[in-house]
Amino acid sequence: MILSYASQRDYNAMAGEPGQTPWKPEDFAAMAEFMTAFNRELEESGELVETRGLDAPVHTRRVGGSPAVVTDGPYAETQEVLAGYWIVECDSFDRATAIALRLGECPGPPEIAAAAYADVRPIVESSGELGF
Repeated sequence: MILSYASQRDYNAMAGEPGQTPWKPEDFAAMAEFMTAFNRELEESGELVETRGLDAPVHTRRVGGSPAVVTDGPYAETQEVLAGYWIVECDSFDRATAIALRLGECPGPPEIAAAAYADVRPIVESSGELGF
C-alpha cells in the first residue's frame, strides 16, 4: 500500500483560503493530468488494485478510548493525515517503492511539492505474516 499525506493547511491552500500558499487553476489541472496518467499506467501494467483520495481532515471523526469518545477533526496534535492511497500488486517491495517515488513528479506549488512524501507498507493477509 502506498500512502500519501497532507495536512489541513494543504487542503486549505487548495481551497484558496487566505494566508495559505495558493493553488492556481493550472496547478490543479497539472496535478489531475499527472494523477490520471499515473493511475492509467498502473492499470495498464496490471499493478493497480485500488486507489482513492480522501476528503479534508476537517471532515474526519476519530473514535476511540474507554469509554468511547467521538471527536470531530482536524486534530491539533496531528500535523499530517492520510490524503489518499494506492494498493498495488507488484513483483517486489522495491517495485512498490519505485512506483511511490514517481509521486514526487506530481506538479504543484514548489513549497508544497518539496515537503510531500509517501509511505510504502506491505499488506499482510494473516497474523502469521506479521513476524512476531
